[in-house]
Amino acid sequence: MAIPQLLATLADNIIPPDGNATVWIIVRWIHFVAGITWIGLLYFFNLVNVPFMKELDAATKGKVIPSLMPRALWWFRWAALVTVLAGLAYFGNIVGADARNGGGSAGSVMAIFFLVWTVVWGILYACLVPGKGALDKGWVLAVIYAIVVIFGAHIFLHWNSRGWESSRLLSIGIGGGLGWVMMLNVWGVIWRIQKRIIQWTKDNAVNGTPIPEQSKRMARQAFLASRTNAWLSLPMLFFMGAASHYPMFGK
Repeated sequence: MAIPQLLATLADNIIPPDGNATVWIIVRWIHFVAGITWIGLLYFFNLVNVPFMKELDAATKGKVIPSLMPRALWWFRWAALVTVLAGLAYFGNIVGADARNGGGSAGSVMAIFFLVWTVVWGILYACLVPGKGALDKGWVLAVIYAIVVIFGAHIFLHWNSRGWESSRLLSIGIGGGLGWVMMLNVWGVIWRIQKRIIQWTKDNAVNGTPIPEQSKRMARQAFLASRTNAWLSLPMLFFMGAASHYPMFGK
């Protein structure tokens, strides 16, 4: 087969006639690329960077942190935002299709999604803020967080049990909800704290300005939020993958 004929055949079979399908596959592609960037950096921070930083002395940290972390955190936080926004757009399309087919309300599903998972994040954050006593212990927070997240997923399913919701909608509603919580952690905890620690470290290295004592507590909060995101990414990825390949809920 001649090359022009081959290209024409490929075009006929690859390019969908439905322009709407093209839009949504581009949205999904953006979601995947941004998500890989986000979660890849999340695993880098938790599996590589945290133990590496523990091996450095203060002088070396003063050189490494101001150079490495602003770049890494730029990609980290914006990849998180793009992942979530593209995911919400695609989720909204699924919810809308299910609502039209089942005679339900897409608006109520989206409202429940944001309400439930934002409240879940608020509770997790409220437990993180004190940073004293039992709430400074990782395993205590892990137990509390697991209970809160499971209860949040239960509430989301319970409030969306009208019979027309597909398994895909409900599975993404949980996985995407965990992603929403993780994104709020990135912007509301990790980046908010890390940008101050980076500046304090830079000032200390350049001008000898003492690093405030509160930096230790703040660094601990950022670490716990990042470690929480790493663990939440596991069920998040499961539910996102199960949405189309492992029906568990609904129709």
